[in-house]
Amino acid sequence: MLQVLACGVVVFPGLFFAFRRILPSIFKQWTDADVVLVSERLVSSIHAVMATTVGCIVVASCRGNVVSDRHWLAPYFVIWYGVPYMAYDLYAMYLSHYYRFQVKGHEDYKRHSLSTVNSFVRKEFLLVLHHIALLTVLLPVTLFFRKDQGDFFVGCLFLTELSTPFVSMGKILIQLSLQDCRLHKANGGMVLLTFFACRIALFPYMYWMYGRHYGIPLYGVPFHLSLAANLGNSCILAPQVYWFVLLCRKGFRLYQRSRCRGDVAAPARAAAATAAAVTDNTKDSGPLRRSAAVRTPLKPLTGTRVGKVHVAKAASGAPRSSLETKRDGWLLTHRPRQGGQRKS
Repeated sequence: MLQVLACGVVVFPGLFFAFRRILPSIFKQWTDADVVLVSERLVSSIHAVMATTVGCIVVASCRGNVVSDRHWLAPYFVIWYGVPYMAYDLYAMYLSHYYRFQVKGHEDYKRHSLSTVNSFVRKEFLLVLHHIALLTVLLPVTLFFRKDQGDFFVGCLFLTELSTPFVSMGKILIQLSLQDCRLHKANGGMVLLTFFACRIALFPYMYWMYGRHYGIPLYGVPFHLSLAANLGNSCILAPQVYWFVLLCRKGFRLYQRSRCRGDVAAPARAAAATAAAVTDNTKDSGPLRRSAAVRTPLKPLTGTRVGKVHVAKAASGAPRSSLETKRDGWLLTHRPRQGGQRKS
């Protein structure tokens, strides 16, 4: 048993501390809080890929009889990697919380203490409760109370980790200041899709598969199961619904923010393009749209000068009813409109 537990006990903390050593050498501007956050997310993604792979294998192997079919990975993955990961993840989340507040300059976070631990538990109460419940409920149920039945449903619970890599990728993209790229938007869509499919819709699916095995309609399955089974599923499902609502709200806020930025940026781009067209003296040799300005080479002028504006006659003596402005070696002639039409 100790050798089995050592697998997860060594793998996940080892990966975490390895990432903490490697990332600062690549991203030298990152703080300790940044490094710990990304390291935690990378290890979570690795565990999620492992759990999802095991879940797919177990579910595919036990579809024939969802109650009595067995697969050796169902109980052993929980012991080898599930329980050690949950214990490690509590520690990693605490470190991420500690360094985040330390970087902000909080006086209580100059060193680890019961105060910092208490603050972490209060701020992340639901996540801490979720991890402790899995440690204290999932392990004994998986090992002792199933009577060697239900490996299919244990595999389905492994599939709930499918959304974790996408959640982690979103955090990492934000850390890399890529929150406005298309990849981040596509990743957000995958977060919502996988979270709903594998953490919410999965529970009705498991009830349906159970009812199909016994020939019971879906609405009758809760009455066929024990009260403890229904309560356990409800306790697992409730926080998933809560987190999904938070994800939807966050996604809606980001969508609104991107639309507001787009609405503000479009007029700004149009104004910038107009200004560039007016002030560019090297590309436009024709008359300007509004002022009918014509560029002509400088000619000797006679007349009165007011500032930079000449009311003048040309050197040939022909009268000019125009305002001529010297700019960049050209004489810019503004011919006034008459009757709303441009004067040719």
